[in-house]
Amino acid sequence: MSRFNNLEFGGQSEHRDASHEAVKDEAYYLREATDAFERGQFEAALRMFAKVLEHDPRNVAAWAGQVRMLIELEEFKEARLWADKALEHFPNEPELLAAKAVALARLGEHKDALAFSDASIEARGDTPYVWLARGDVLLAARERKADYCFEKALSLGPSSWFWHWLAARIYYFYEKFSLALKMIQKALSHDAARSVVWLQLGYCQQALGMVALAGESFQQARELDPQCFKATMAQRQLAPPSVWAAVRSWWHRIFHE
Repeated sequence: MSRFNNLEFGGQSEHRDASHEAVKDEAYYLREATDAFERGQFEAALRMFAKVLEHDPRNVAAWAGQVRMLIELEEFKEARLWADKALEHFPNEPELLAAKAVALARLGEHKDALAFSDASIEARGDTPYVWLARGDVLLAARERKADYCFEKALSLGPSSWFWHWLAARIYYFYEKFSLALKMIQKALSHDAARSVVWLQLGYCQQALGMVALAGESFQQARELDPQCFKATMAQRQLAPPSVWAAVRSWWHRIFHE
């Protein structure tokens, strides 16, 4: 079943406990969505943004958040559909226009992507995300000045690990691994306690052939968040099969003796 069918207002299939729903308001779910996003849990963030819309269908941050989560999940067609739906309600919202531009760019619709990106800036969209989206669109179209857009975005949040992390993810998507590494190292300098930052650092190091360093980064990500499944899988892919056989044998002895 399409994820898009269940987005609006959280979907009808989820079980709801009325005794708990009463104390969980719009602000609560927006905080939960933001926290999930910052932990790289895009599916969970998608669900929480939908919960926000249950409480307030005109919360533009939640509409934009859902489009952005679909992009992070690489569900670009659904992101475009959801952006269209959101723009019916908020036709001049800069971050929605920017998000649709990214969805179009990643679908290869470069001309329309540039038009929506232009519109997001013309709508006085002077936020880090609008400029990161602009850089994303320019990278997709292989246009110049993408780096300027990233610099502009980061000048609006120079001490934020979050925007550097997102910039690194964009560069990584377009296989600009050296630039992605540079960005994630800056994110790390601002906050070294984030599992997602170490995870992205590991991905960049792995792509550049720094296998030993990548393994250390994935391990650090796991130590900061033992439930980081992506770090566990990435580390497993780095290790020779014999190593994981030994690990499985050790766990078997511990829990079955």
